[in-house]
Amino acid sequence: MDALAARLARLVAHPTIASADPGGTDPGPFDALHATLRELYPRLFAACERTAVGCHGLLFRWPGTTPDADALVLMAHQDVVPVTGQDWTGDPFTAREVDGKLVGRGTVDDKGMLMTICEAVESLLTRGFTPTRDIWLLFGDDEEVAGTTAQAAVDHLRERGVRPWLVLDEGGAVVEAGVLPGVDRPAAMIAVAEKGIATLRLTTTDQGGHASTPHRGGATARIARAVLRLERRPFPPRLAAPTREMLRTLGAHAPAPLRALYTRADTLSPVFARLLVALGPETAATARTTMAVTQLSGSQASNVLATRAEAVVNVRLDPATTVADAVAHVRRAVADRSITVSVEGATEASRTSRTDDDRWALLVRLVGEVFPDAIAAPYVQNGATDARRFSPWCDHVYRFAPLRLSDADRARIHAADEQVAVATLAEGVRFVTRLIEEA
Repeated sequence: MDALAARLARLVAHPTIASADPGGTDPGPFDALHATLRELYPRLFAACERTAVGCHGLLFRWPGTTPDADALVLMAHQDVVPVTGQDWTGDPFTAREVDGKLVGRGTVDDKGMLMTICEAVESLLTRGFTPTRDIWLLFGDDEEVAGTTAQAAVDHLRERGVRPWLVLDEGGAVVEAGVLPGVDRPAAMIAVAEKGIATLRLTTTDQGGHASTPHRGGATARIARAVLRLERRPFPPRLAAPTREMLRTLGAHAPAPLRALYTRADTLSPVFARLLVALGPETAATARTTMAVTQLSGSQASNVLATRAEAVVNVRLDPATTVADAVAHVRRAVADRSITVSVEGATEASRTSRTDDDRWALLVRLVGEVFPDAIAAPYVQNGATDARRFSPWCDHVYRFAPLRLSDADRARIHAADEQVAVATLAEGVRFVTRLIEEA
């Protein structure tokens, strides 16, 4: 097995599954992972100041030669999602190489990113390199359960007066050609913003009764009608500024007729928004705030009419939609005063990071060095990351794992047989190495 793949396999071997209740997290795998990291990357542990954050989070400072300079923050998370109920072809925590891919839980999300950062730092320390600016490494332990470790790390950095020059976390990747019709080159998708998340609960009550004598319009019927109304009234399609820039950037590499259309993404924004919705759920999610009914509940017995029925709606907010906007839209769509809409938890969409200065230009240049066949482009990420904790006070928060991921690879994230191409691991290490050198 390739040396990088073998070291990643060592990290995968620890089932670092976090619980939403910190008290429910088994500390053993995290402690074992820390021991493995110390064994594999001794120079990193020796040269960097270490601060514990959260329950098992790791925050390292690699001092630079210019302490007053703004800092580079590199992020990854140690925790992985559970494998319960998934049909793996082997032990999820015994990584194995199959047809040039390393298969195992966390190979992509997010121990692949964790390894590339550690490898880059260790190799630079081996060469005797000292960075110009301080380098901070933040390895969270509860990203998958939307925990608080990253926020604790941000609070710590702010108390120390640290000013981030650039923050890089997981997110986009180098994806196969065909992101847009007519664009036949791979794309390095760098998220400059991420959608907000709101969990809404729809609730209605009724008198109940025996199921043998049902009445019309009971609690479950009203919730079912509400769900159908939400399906019929999605949020209107519209393109956020980063999505329009993505179309212009990638579209510049399309054949002439399509190129002329893509470069007019601002004026043709409504047309492109409808087109992205029509192309399928993945592209549709880039063009609107989305809603998904994920949980339903009613009576606890098969022969009893429900006295209470509920539906949980997961809403992903585009940068122009607030939580209040989402609640108002859902209430209008449901149009039933007997149904209450409550917010169970919410995070607003992040700020949009800059793409018009030296930091964005550096990322684009490094993509050209390490992935010369790819086009670097901004986009809005649908999922949440720990990096959102930095957005309120940093203009340069980017979400990009410098790894090549096929469509099939991306489909396996959080699913059975998660895998990453062994050959791309060296590319990821080179990208992070060059970023540290150039920062």
